[in-house]
Amino acid sequence: MTSSVLDTSALDRAVAALCRGAESWSATPLPERIALLERLLPRVVAGSAGMVAAGASAKGYAPDSPWAAEDWMGGPWALVQNAAAHLHVLRRIAAGRDPLAAGAVRERDGRALVDVFPATGWDRLLLNGFSAQVWTRPGTTTEQVRERAAGEYRGRPGRPGVALVLGAGNVAAITALDILHKLYVEGEVVVAKMNPVNAYLRPHFEQVFAEFVARDWVRFVDGGAAEGSHLTRHEGVDSIHVTGSDRTHDAIVWGTGDEAVERRREDRPLVGKPFSSELGGVSPCIVTPGPWSDTDFRFQAEHIVSSKMNNSGHNCIASQVLVVPRDWDGTERLLNEIRRVLQALPPRTDYYPGAGERLAAVRAAHPTAETYGDGGRLLVPDIVDHDDVLITSEVFGSALGVVRLAGTTTDEFLHHAIDFANNVLPGSLGATLIVHPRTARSEQATLRTAIAALRYGTLGVNCWSGVGFLLGYTPWGAFPGNTRQAIGSGIGFVHNAFMLEGVEKTVLRAPFAPAPRGLATREPSLSPRPPYFVTNRTALTTVERLTRFTAAPSALKLPALFASALRG
Repeated sequence: MTSSVLDTSALDRAVAALCRGAESWSATPLPERIALLERLLPRVVAGSAGMVAAGASAKGYAPDSPWAAEDWMGGPWALVQNAAAHLHVLRRIAAGRDPLAAGAVRERDGRALVDVFPATGWDRLLLNGFSAQVWTRPGTTTEQVRERAAGEYRGRPGRPGVALVLGAGNVAAITALDILHKLYVEGEVVVAKMNPVNAYLRPHFEQVFAEFVARDWVRFVDGGAAEGSHLTRHEGVDSIHVTGSDRTHDAIVWGTGDEAVERRREDRPLVGKPFSSELGGVSPCIVTPGPWSDTDFRFQAEHIVSSKMNNSGHNCIASQVLVVPRDWDGTERLLNEIRRVLQALPPRTDYYPGAGERLAAVRAAHPTAETYGDGGRLLVPDIVDHDDVLITSEVFGSALGVVRLAGTTTDEFLHHAIDFANNVLPGSLGATLIVHPRTARSEQATLRTAIAALRYGTLGVNCWSGVGFLLGYTPWGAFPGNTRQAIGSGIGFVHNAFMLEGVEKTVLRAPFAPAPRGLATREPSLSPRPPYFVTNRTALTTVERLTRFTAAPSALKLPALFASALRG
């Protein structure tokens, strides 16, 4: 039996073309870079229905299925939203203004905080009550933040180079957004290797990036691990970004087998190029006790289930462990509402390769796990062992575990929850913290301490942390501190339209209750049930209209968009 020889000619041609184009991209003036993004937006919209249909077909449902709303949100809308975020910042710079608005940066507790969302009047209208604040690393001053922002366009451009983006297979926009980041934030041209799971997106991306492809600034290639390995070691590739698992990272950097263990111990990587990564983890959703109403329990149950079951749980940022107070009388009420939501959702399959085996491992560890819907949704309502598979491994499928921690007061419970999240759960990509507004007001110091103490790259307060992936203005990556020898959830941040340096985390906030119920909690907001909720009845129409609006804002489009959103 003979082994086949890998044909690398197409890969080599792609890299060679990019090497020729790298200098011209670096020399492309800001007005032309802006114009390229402006012309990209209508191409996204023109191909959006086809992109969504391709994703829906691959996942086993029709493009008009309610589930297809996720394909719109994680595909065309995420792409136009991120492109629009870059455009907002680049237009400010082109007009001679600072990237950051006056008053956006302040200092508190020995670090600079940067308000990055909402950034425009449309943001304030369409996601009313949502906000995002970037926390820089301790010791960073407001002056440093302003001076260092957008260095690519303010006297500190990167060197011409070729970046390899190893695409993700789960969410359509990930690969495209990583390409935008490499081009516009780091100044490199890009060879993007499609993930075999969603390689069907390649023709759609080639159309979206047609101008960049024509000018040798972007190339798309196919292949699996062998092709990826060839590209990572290619002499024409200067940097690498990967979205995947820690195992993928380690195989690239250290190899496999006993030799890989020795290389890691001695810090002798196979690939020593600049390497950024987003590698997932086990994400917690922490529920703080409070004076919840019946409607609060129902709404937050929908929120929690959405943060788990979006894309069948095939998200690096899916809430895998629900952390609740053991002694709170609301815990069982919340779990019963979660059961109701799980049971009512329409059926779908866990399509991602290996999901069946991972869910089988959960069932083997928990023979009495509760099953809902078509039997594919698992709930383990009381995990007690920290060696449990739901605690130690990213399941990347539709299974949710519940951990009950002690604490008769908010302060005591959050102390235990923070210790568990930081020191037991693997990974530091994102976490979600749910807290009633009345509790937040009465426990301000406790809540501020908790937010500061949670070591996650994105922390969502009453907002699924996955929203941070979508907004464009918000840096996306793991909490700093990982190394290539202990990679965790990865190294570096992407997206980051303001091109901030010294980022530690992003703190998202959203209304605890939708309009108009927020009035009862003294947290008024115009936002109805968010379209990323799996229970939103009109999400498909809403996100399609939102995509078209974001690509080309017009007041004339608002009535139809609002009508759909309110019916959701």
